[in-house]
Amino acid sequence: MKYIANPASLVPPLIVGPWTKKWIDDIPKHGLKVFSCFHCGGGSSFGYKLAGFDVVGGVEIDPEMMALYKKNHNPRLPFQMPIQEFKRLETMPDELMDLDVLDGSPPCSSFSMAGARERDWGKEKKFREGQSRQVLDDLFFDFIEVADRLRPKMVVAENVKGLIIGNARGYVREIFQRFFKAGYDCQLFLLNASRMGVPQARERTFFIARRMDLEIPKLVLDFNEPVITVGDAFEGLSNDETGTKLTPRAESLWRRTMPGESFSKVNNGSWFNWIRLHNSKPSSTVPATCRLTHPDEPRFITYKEAIRLQTFPEDYDFGDTDGRYVCGMSVPPLMMQRVSSIVARALLANRAASVGRSKPSSR
Repeated sequence: MKYIANPASLVPPLIVGPWTKKWIDDIPKHGLKVFSCFHCGGGSSFGYKLAGFDVVGGVEIDPEMMALYKKNHNPRLPFQMPIQEFKRLETMPDELMDLDVLDGSPPCSSFSMAGARERDWGKEKKFREGQSRQVLDDLFFDFIEVADRLRPKMVVAENVKGLIIGNARGYVREIFQRFFKAGYDCQLFLLNASRMGVPQARERTFFIARRMDLEIPKLVLDFNEPVITVGDAFEGLSNDETGTKLTPRAESLWRRTMPGESFSKVNNGSWFNWIRLHNSKPSSTVPATCRLTHPDEPRFITYKEAIRLQTFPEDYDFGDTDGRYVCGMSVPPLMMQRVSSIVARALLANRAASVGRSKPSSR
């Protein structure tokens, strides 16, 4: 394994570079428990496991993603259902009423800078996940209601950068107010995965809420690891998978596009989601509908290359599902390992302080 030293003795070292699920067996455990909502393929769950957490299960609406989650994570408490149904369950397992962390990535694609944004706000739409009609804007509030019921010590929610831009900032204020009403003090961070052991310039917001009655100190998230390039990420990959070739039209645009830039630069602003990667730079964000192309060959990246860019385990079992879609829909595990390591340090320090306060004084 490749490691970066972690300043807290009870928190496992940070992983760098390609890894496999087998590594998790060797990760020291500290006993902190987490439950994940909207977990998709389980990228965030891998991050927590790499930070020493016990991931007890999760709730996911998409049966295809839940099947993959079960296959790769073997959760004790899987709930395949809409979160609206989950939050209204008559009874909850005792284990969920004693959580250290409630994790979640509420789908908010209507706030993404790549989407229609304001035109989609408040609209009920049909999405691939579970093929259900939902108002995505409301899912974050459903998630907070789950936190209000389960009362975990901390809540961690990952989301798109578009939430903090323009008119969407009013939505963020409402998120803070809902957390406060539920008894949580919330912090908001904008993080870039390229400075967190991930070869991808993926910017994401992280809402981290601490239960106010526990007096957990505010967290400091400041990551500045060396950048990992696309060339670094692809090093050592076997050539047993051939990437899908571009159409003649797309190949023409690819050849005119400079590495590291969008096809839109040579096509009057359209095809902006099509990117020719650069060997000496980190990748742009890996999306669910992948239009990332290889730096040196006129083709889309393969799922093995997507795994490297998203820092998924090399031995993840995607079954018959497109691995690029699963990666694009998930949190990069090594990004979440960095965040959850700091969360673990705060919780372990709070636990130690609580034990100290509970000991009888000697005379």
